[in-house]
Amino acid sequence: MKPKDDMNVIFVGKRHGQSRAIPLNGPLLCGLVFLVLATLAAAGWAGYQVAISQFEARQPTESELVAGWKERLQDQKDEVARVRENVQQQIDALTLRLGQIQGRLLRLDALGQRFVETGMVASDEFNFDKPAAVGGPEEDALPGDSYTAPELTDMINQLEQQINDREKQLRLLDKVASRKKLEDELYVQGRPITWGWLSSKYGYRSDPFTGKRTWHAGVDLAGKEGSDIIAVAAGVVTWADERYGYGNLVEIDHGDGLVTRYAHAKAIKVKVGDVVQKSQVVALMGSTGRSTGPHVHFEVIRNGKSENPVKYIQRASR
Repeated sequence: MKPKDDMNVIFVGKRHGQSRAIPLNGPLLCGLVFLVLATLAAAGWAGYQVAISQFEARQPTESELVAGWKERLQDQKDEVARVRENVQQQIDALTLRLGQIQGRLLRLDALGQRFVETGMVASDEFNFDKPAAVGGPEEDALPGDSYTAPELTDMINQLEQQINDREKQLRLLDKVASRKKLEDELYVQGRPITWGWLSSKYGYRSDPFTGKRTWHAGVDLAGKEGSDIIAVAAGVVTWADERYGYGNLVEIDHGDGLVTRYAHAKAIKVKVGDVVQKSQVVALMGSTGRSTGPHVHFEVIRNGKSENPVKYIQRASR
């Protein structure tokens, strides 16, 4: 193309195929290029403004920021409340278990005190009213750490297991002690008086009223009128009234076919059906019935047959 040549733009119409040519010279071409560039620049600027507007539209306002922070703060408060409630529930559960353990320890202390009172253990060795004595040097190089909740729970579980074992052992020991104490209580041994002397032996003797040789089924222990007559063993009172020849009589069944009798009493201190303990006062010495003076007629009967009470009087204590 020559410099002097012009570029033509030909427009063809729809009707009749007519055409029109527009020459493109230098100024017109420059104007078209400028117009295209201006259009592109305007479109870019418009797009940039739209993007800026959308970006600014997405930025929260101060009120929205405050509302968002309030919402997050409330969520944190709710979480703290849930944690506090969970911790309180754990504390309540541990407190309940500790209360149960304390109750069981009180029962164990009471049982231990019973052993002290019965003499099975020495009171100067075991004082159940005070905590056990412990101690030791403090290690300065090793600072103490607080227990965590799981560690504390494990300690409580171990303590409960130890208490279970101790309870079983002490219950068994209590049964043995109770059985031994019962056997000791039922063990017929000793004199039925606190003061006095043997005035008539067991067996044949001269009757104090007739002088004839008669059988004496017990022993007579003379003493001061009104002095105590005591049970030589624990048992159940089966007779507490007057009986011919015996005067006022107390009869006690000690089980295993063993019965003791205390006759000629001035007064009776028990009644039928009473459970008496060893050394308990059951009557007062007198001279009722067939008697020549204040004394107690003491008999021991095993399976319906009388036995010499002296061997029970002289019996070694258990």
